[in-house]
Amino acid sequence: MTKPRKSPVDDIGRRARRLKKAREEPGTSPLRGLGVFGMIGWSIAVPTVAGAFFGLWLDRNMPQDFQWTIALILGGAALGGFIAWAWVSKESGSDRNDD
Repeated sequence: MTKPRKSPVDDIGRRARRLKKAREEPGTSPLRGLGVFGMIGWSIAVPTVAGAFFGLWLDRNMPQDFQWTIALILGGAALGGFIAWAWVSKESGSDRNDD
């Protein structure tokens, strides 16, 4: 038994469907993962460094029994972690609700 040959019209239709699906569902890119990694890093690094600089300024101008620098570095890291968590939650939620 031989397989029936597909006509060129069927071949063109199959290619068109495949291209349409590729446009509608682009899939994941390695560059997108790198971008997400960078966004998470910056969302943690910026508040932490800002807290360090503000803490140094407070230590010079308003000395206390504790060091402002350490407290604000920890606060900045916590705030950055929350920002990163919220961003990742929003991104992963929007991927699931695209139906």
